[in-house]
Parts: sequence; C-alpha cells; structure tokens
Amino acid sequence: MRNRRPAASLIAASAVAALIPALAPTTATAADTAGAPRAATQQHFAQQKLDWKRCDPEAPATFQCATVRVPLDYDRPQGKKLDIAISRIKASAPDQRRGVLLLNPGGPGGAGLDMPVYMSEQLPKSVKSRYDLIGFDPRGVGQSAPVTCGLSYEEQVWERPYKAATFPSDVRWARTVAKKCAAGNGSKLPHLTTRNTARDMDAIRAALGEKKVSYLGYSYGTYLGAVYAQMFPARADRFVLDSAVDPQRIWRGMIQIWAEGAEPAFDRWTRWTAERNAKYALGKTPREVRGTFWKLVARADRDPIVIDGQKITGDDIRAGRAVFFSVREAAEAVVELKKAADSGKPRLARLPDILKPAAPPTFGRTAAAAAEDNGTASFWSVVCADTRNWPRDPETYRHDAIRNKAKYPLYGDFASNITPCAFWGKGSEPATKVNNRVPSLILQNEWDSQTPLPSGVGAHRAMKGSRMVTVAGGEGHGIYGSGSCADKTATTYLTTGKLPAKDLTCQAPEPKQQKSVRLPSPTAAPTTGR
Repeated sequence: MRNRRPAASLIAASAVAALIPALAPTTATAADTAGAPRAATQQHFAQQKLDWKRCDPEAPATFQCATVRVPLDYDRPQGKKLDIAISRIKASAPDQRRGVLLLNPGGPGGAGLDMPVYMSEQLPKSVKSRYDLIGFDPRGVGQSAPVTCGLSYEEQVWERPYKAATFPSDVRWARTVAKKCAAGNGSKLPHLTTRNTARDMDAIRAALGEKKVSYLGYSYGTYLGAVYAQMFPARADRFVLDSAVDPQRIWRGMIQIWAEGAEPAFDRWTRWTAERNAKYALGKTPREVRGTFWKLVARADRDPIVIDGQKITGDDIRAGRAVFFSVREAAEAVVELKKAADSGKPRLARLPDILKPAAPPTFGRTAAAAAEDNGTASFWSVVCADTRNWPRDPETYRHDAIRNKAKYPLYGDFASNITPCAFWGKGSEPATKVNNRVPSLILQNEWDSQTPLPSGVGAHRAMKGSRMVTVAGGEGHGIYGSGSCADKTATTYLTTGKLPAKDLTCQAPEPKQQKSVRLPSPTAAPTTGR
C-alpha cells in the first residue's frame, strides 16, 4: 500500500493455469474450487487474438499495447465484459527468453500500463533479456474500465484525525463517498476485487499463450501476487514480492499498521537527531527532541504555520508520519517547520526529496481518459470489497480511534478513524486465505513506512514457500531496481530460479546514500489534516 498525500512541507507523499484450469489444483478457499462457468472461460481466453499496436507515437517503438477481454463476473462468463489494457516490451534476447514478467506498482488504484517503460530503465540487462515485461491496468483503473465516484477534491481527503467535534462530519463524509460510488458504478462495484484481478492476470497469461507467469509486484502488488499464487499455484513461476502486505491484515489492519510502525520509527528518529544536535539543534537527547517535536505540534494546532501560502496544523504534521521512517529527511523537514513557526512569517520551505515523488513517464493512451477521482475510487473499491471484516457501527471507529491515539500518539487516531468501507456493499466473495507453498522471494526494508517490517514478516509467514531478504537500516518503499543490497538476490532468482537457502539480511548504506525505486506517484485519495 502507498500513503496518499500531496507533497507539501512535512505532508509526505505517502499512496496486485487459467481461471481454475483443470490441470492446476488450487489450495485456496472453497470459492476457488472450479465452478464450471469459470473453468469454461479458459479456452476463450487462450483463443483471444491480441491486436498489438504501438502504445503512442511519443512512446518507444518497442512499447506495445493491446486489450484482453474478461468477464465482469467470472461466475457469469457470458455476461458483461471488461477490456483489460495490457502492454509489453519484448525480451531483448529472444534466444534466452524464459517467458513473461507481469508487473504491478501497488495501490490499490495504481495504474501499471506504463511499467514496462520505466522498469526497463531500472531492471538489469540479464532480466530484460529473459522476459517480456508485461504491464497492465487492473480492472477499474486507468484504461481498464475505470471507475469514478464523482468525488470532489475535498471528498477524496481521507486521512482524518479523530476529534469528538468533527466525528459526525467524518461519518457523513464516509457515508456520502460510499453512496456516490455505489450510484456511479452500479453492478460493477462488487467485482472490483483482488481475487478478480488475479483471475484477470491469469486471463492475460492464457491470452499470451504462456503456461506460467513470473511476477514482480510492489506494495499492494505483493498481495495481488500472493492471491494469484494461492488461486493458481501451478501457474506461478518466479514471484518477487517487494515491500510486502500482510495478507492477514487486509485491509483495515494494513492502515492501522501505519500507526504501529510509526512509533518505533519516530523513536529511532529522536535518537538519530539527538546525536546530531550540533547540526539540527532539535535537542541533545531523544527526550529533548521528542519534546521539541510535540511542542511544535501543539503550537501549530493553536496557530497554524504558514509555509508557501499553506496553513500547516499540528494534525497536518502528525499526518506526515511517513517521513520519520527516513531520519535525515525528517530532521530537515522538522527544522524547516520550526524555522517557519519561529519567524512568524510566511516562508518557502526547502522540501526534502522524499516529499516530492517522481512521476513516471506517461504516453498518450496510457495517460488519458480516467476521471480525476479514479485513483481514489478504485482504491476504495478494492479495499472495501476485498474483505467483509470492516465494522459497520460508527461507534466502533470512534472507540478505536480514541484508544489508538493514546497508544500510538503520532498517527493512531488517523489509522482507526471511520472510512467509506463502513457503509460499503459486500464484495462478490470473501477474502482469500493465503497459506500456499509457492516458491517466492520477499524483499523488505527495515524502515518502510507503507508496509512496515512486521507486514513483510506477516507476508513471509503466510507464503510458506518464500524466502525473505531484509535490508537492515533500509529506508523507503520499494527496493528492487534501486541499487539496494537486495537487488543481487532478486536478479539471481529471476534469472536462475534459485532462491536463497535461508532468509537473508543485508546492510543498507547510510541514509544520505540511499535511494528508492521509482514507482508511480500516488494516484488515490489526496489527504490533509485540519
């Protein structure tokens, strides 16, 4: 998952065998056990003729696009259909080609059609020579039957601190978003789930004429990969799951884990910053640094800090919790906020790079058409319909927000406050229980703000055939392709199929030398405090 915040001050930019093929046994839930309608669609997918064309005149000539036709409801294959937009860059060495490498950037709500282009800049030659790089927009996203809820910018704001006075308006907002999404998307909404996207992935596999697929998924894409491996274990070849989602915490728990992970990251930051008091002057001890920060928060709540024309409240500062996973950037951001507060005058802060996400290249067809709220709409569509464990009583959210703010002061109330899922209709089927033994490789930074280390450990525990590489001291969300110490292991696995004999830990360089893999800028749910 990716947190979804616009870049501003400390407001950090912090934002997946055929359909039950007869020869591919499944170890998933009873819902996967080969209903005849789903199995009957296999031959249709395999027989689809893909009309590959250059994606756009401005794109590289090697970058081709096509569509795969799939059922909206796999239990009713003769019913309404969706066109799933896919793309490819062919393997650079046909004589070495192993197959296809499907790519997903995360989300939910992340468009992946352009991934072959920017991943071809980051993946090593040995991987590109062996695989066709395959991108796709998941159902409901971008060019694949995009959803829209007709939401205003304000209605897309979803990181909301708990306050007794504003909780009734938060409940109204959540109910309004759910109502608009239901009204705007009709029968489509219950079927925009990870399980159905996994089925779409298998339709893509069949249409490409491949017996198996390899896969590289980031963030939410790790959950999508895990679900595919659960549903179609005989079709999963080499799977790399980068910055992993814990399948046991879908989905409210994965938002709450941001608060749980923020506290140790904040403690680490106070220690690191105290050791560099000569540079940052925020306190000589961790206790003093902590005091400086919370005084700043209280001060901003009383009198918002104005930076570049924006009013920054204490809640805004807390909402930027993701920055504390990167100690240097956090120290620089807090220093800038403190200077602005002390000056009492508007000033332009020097924004650390982590607060300015780089956008990947986009080309004509891949960038066009989807409504402005598509990222938000598709995010809620998956998060709410994937599971049936969202509480329905608003008072549950109130209670949890109060409790978790006391337990996790930085972000606990944000993570437990009410969402549109409280008022969402049921998805088409229950969530997937992930417990397969498909071989896979999990990559995890120790200090990842969006999928904190316990999340990666949970994914490793669920994926019983996996090995895990932990980057000790690693900061940032997204590893493979960044030049990390984990890259060599991932490349070896993708090119030879050899997993490490045991889990590995490697050491990250000093924070100033680290960089993150370039993933798409957040597309869903802009957020702000109050």
